[in-house]
Amino acid sequence: MKSIGVDVGGTFTDLIYFDPDSGNVGIHKVATTPEDPSLGVIFGIKSLCKMNGVNPSDIDHVFHGTTIATNAVLEGEGAQAGMITNDGFRDVLHIGRHQRVEHYSIMQELPWQNRPLIARRYRKTVTGRLIPPTGEQLVPLDEAEVRAAALDLLEAGVEAVAICFLFSYLNPAHEDRAKSIVQEIMPNAFVATSASISPQFREFERFTTTALATFVGPKVRTYIADLNTELRSLGIRGDLRIMASNGGVATPRMVIENPAVTLMSGLAAGVLGGGWIGAQCNRERIITFDIGGTSADIGISVDGTFAQTDSRSTSISGFPLLMPMLDIHTIGAGGGSIAYVDKGGAFRVGPQSAGAIPGPAAYGKGGAQPTVTDANLVLGRLEPSDFLGGDMALDAAASNSVIAILAGELGIDKLEAAEGILTILNANMANAIRSRTVQKGIDPRRFSLVAMGGAGPLHGAEVAAMLQIPEVIVPLYPGITSAMGLLTADLKYDAIRTQFQVSPTCDLNRITADFKAMEEELMARFSEDGIEPSQVTFKRSGDLRYVGQGYELQVPVSEGVVDASDMLNVWAQFHEIHAAEYGHAFASSPIEVVNLRVTAVGNLPKLEQMPPQKGGSLDASFLYKRNSVFRDSGVLKTFETSVYRRDEMAIGTPFEGPAILLQKDSTTVVPPRATACVHVSGSIIITLEGQP
Repeated sequence: MKSIGVDVGGTFTDLIYFDPDSGNVGIHKVATTPEDPSLGVIFGIKSLCKMNGVNPSDIDHVFHGTTIATNAVLEGEGAQAGMITNDGFRDVLHIGRHQRVEHYSIMQELPWQNRPLIARRYRKTVTGRLIPPTGEQLVPLDEAEVRAAALDLLEAGVEAVAICFLFSYLNPAHEDRAKSIVQEIMPNAFVATSASISPQFREFERFTTTALATFVGPKVRTYIADLNTELRSLGIRGDLRIMASNGGVATPRMVIENPAVTLMSGLAAGVLGGGWIGAQCNRERIITFDIGGTSADIGISVDGTFAQTDSRSTSISGFPLLMPMLDIHTIGAGGGSIAYVDKGGAFRVGPQSAGAIPGPAAYGKGGAQPTVTDANLVLGRLEPSDFLGGDMALDAAASNSVIAILAGELGIDKLEAAEGILTILNANMANAIRSRTVQKGIDPRRFSLVAMGGAGPLHGAEVAAMLQIPEVIVPLYPGITSAMGLLTADLKYDAIRTQFQVSPTCDLNRITADFKAMEEELMARFSEDGIEPSQVTFKRSGDLRYVGQGYELQVPVSEGVVDASDMLNVWAQFHEIHAAEYGHAFASSPIEVVNLRVTAVGNLPKLEQMPPQKGGSLDASFLYKRNSVFRDSGVLKTFETSVYRRDEMAIGTPFEGPAILLQKDSTTVVPPRATACVHVSGSIIITLEGQP
């Protein structure tokens, strides 16, 4: 069962090959082709197969993390979309909710008003109404009006249509009929219904999620179809699996039906990869810390379970997104982040980035602004002649020049300016981790930090020290951890049913029947995907809240027939979870079951472990010593720093910092007063002095 994982980033496309029979693993990086990412994917797969002596026809699975949907939303370059909704509800997408996103800001941007996904002139209304609690029809759907709306949208050149009716999550009949009519009139259009994209209450979030799916739908559909065709022409007959935001992979058919599931595709793969690395080192509490050129992504994993987002905090580019997703926090902080003095005289770093072109001044491509990469080079933490394994030389003179200009603006020494850039960036990233841990009642000192991405190993130890995290794990191939994460994923689908039942009078027969119906629905989908029932597992949960609350907490529910004792356990768990989340609980207050959820996982062959490391010695891996600058006890000092070749290091032999470890896909910095050791899994574990 030979597999390839391909993750497309903004600068590089990362690939990994794995053969579980022989244990062979191969990695590769190629330049991303922004005009058509599939070109870089196909070129990379060809090169990877050739490097490992594999015929493409022998590949059984291609796992792919894509940023097509993500970039379409971030860049505002989706389809010209239209919408059909109920009379009187044309402006749900514009009005949003009564509460402000930022309560005290008079300058905040509301993306659904300032850069709408669907222009008002393309939002059409029709007669028809369903009502709660069962979705009973109050007013029949006027099919003639639906046809007229579709004809108007066709004439306007609309490429995709979102069909969003009130209470369709209770009864999708009106939406399904409207979709059939639109497809008759607009056979080439992408058409999505809110009941198929996000069948749950909260019409603004449901309508917006459907609009997002519609906005990116044509581009995702074309990309997936073209990639499938190109893989077949390459000779690959194996299955293509696409990373989804929920931490599982989906089939091309599933992604084409609901492209919104890929809105956090690449980020999810990185979190999975980081969690897998932690498990290989027998660590159960992991903070994943993935730094690239423009952003840093943070995720949390406890005992192999990844934190999930909730309806309060799930969004992309400011638009609310009502989909199951891993809880991934992203900030604008990376190797290309630009350092500057703002209009108020404050020293800032990011979120603006130099990107890949022109990139940092060190890249020699015309970059004229100081960046984090330039600061690392000036401080001696990057080797100019051995960047990307020697494939790229860095321009140290250019970096010194732009940092010196910034230092002049600040009125400080050049080295102080460079170290200040790193301190500010590291503090921003540490604060981002605090927002996902300390502010949620989680003690980061009980976790290990997995530093990955091209820049994660450069900054991981210093960020961990700010948070008193005791150790940092640097993967064997930190720059391709997202691609590696793809090979650890299973097929994963979700289903949801809205309930609105209140304790203690819940209809247990209805709850049991809805769980069973959802499981049968998901099993049928797995059957279409060729997954045997014995390979499928289900996880049940409910969205619960105290009566009168506005948002819910997710509580696990047992398998099988749900009886009174099961519900007593559910109520008790809800009180505990509420107390952990908010610091208090109301044991005598009635509890409302808002939604029921089922997550189904179809087991796939996956990367179990990396090949055994050949080992080596510190003497064999040692290259030379050079001067590097670190802040020690509050004072900036120059240290004689040992430089090692990462792939020649000894397993189980500790060494002291400061040290720099070189490899093709990243550079690892072990600061003063830290000790590092290569774990048997191949990862490096950096232990920080004085941490608990």
